[in-house]
Amino acid sequence: MNREYADEISTAIGELKKDGRYRELNNYIQHGTVSVFKHCRNVAYVSLLIADRLHIRVDRKALVKGALLHDYFLYDWHEKNKNHRLHGFYHPRHALRNAMQDYNISDKEADIILKHMFPLTIIPPNNREAWIVCMADKICATYETAGNFRLHAKPVG
Repeated sequence: MNREYADEISTAIGELKKDGRYRELNNYIQHGTVSVFKHCRNVAYVSLLIADRLHIRVDRKALVKGALLHDYFLYDWHEKNKNHRLHGFYHPRHALRNAMQDYNISDKEADIILKHMFPLTIIPPNNREAWIVCMADKICATYETAGNFRLHAKPVG
């Protein structure tokens, strides 16, 4: 893992853990056996990788914070007794609502969180950072679901 990326992500996670309910992301599974916390961390890492490899100028703090909060919905969407069949459509709004309750969220970060499921949710992202997180989320979800995601030699955060 790129040490610079790990440091950026660890710093952002540290800030998020000071307030709010960020630690709760470890309690929920996202894809396969990957927790929501690890998934968000993976998305932040891949987002930085995409921006750097493609030489895209971005607001790195907003990119990382938005990636770390994009799935801040704080429930187990796998529960059979709950109606989570349309989770893919509705969880961005739940994540944004929770993020806005717990943190100071910029317009750019809000767009990242709200639009990361495009094209499933029909309104496209409004900025580079949101497009990057949207792509990184799909890459990570694919690898995590297949059980092949090994970005982190040591966990960060």
